[in-house]
Amino acid sequence: MGGYFSDIFYGSKSLLVGLGITFREFFKPVVTVQYPYQTLKMSAKFRGHIELIGDEEEKAKCVVCGMCERACPSGCITLGSVSIETEVDGKVKKKKVLSKYDLDFTKCSLCGQCVENCSFGAITFSKEYNLASARKEDFHFNLIERLERLTHSEEKNA
Repeated sequence: MGGYFSDIFYGSKSLLVGLGITFREFFKPVVTVQYPYQTLKMSAKFRGHIELIGDEEEKAKCVVCGMCERACPSGCITLGSVSIETEVDGKVKKKKVLSKYDLDFTKCSLCGQCVENCSFGAITFSKEYNLASARKEDFHFNLIERLERLTHSEEKNA
């Protein structure tokens, strides 16, 4: 019989402690974000998929060295280049130009090896976090086209 009343006492005490916490929290400001109408700003260290960085001429800084492709443990980066000849001061020089930079984000482990191994600072992590789809094809990115779209959308906004 003594255990019955002690269970009621400790149960009531636990209930009052819980109600006290609920009452205290009830008057604090709301921290819920009404997604998708409101979104949070991502932290500076957030790692989204990789993106190409443009130079002054709004072309990719990438010199097609292939370090990002070789450093990727997942094998999700595919590079392509074309060789062009330019004449500078009467001398013909061959130069590789980026023609294809594909990312298969379904394989990417977001390890950051590609960004760390890029000596030219041509790629970085994006701040895009709102990626959702039921189709695998939506996660195959042509990063050259994405860079062009981003630069054109920034020109329109400016």
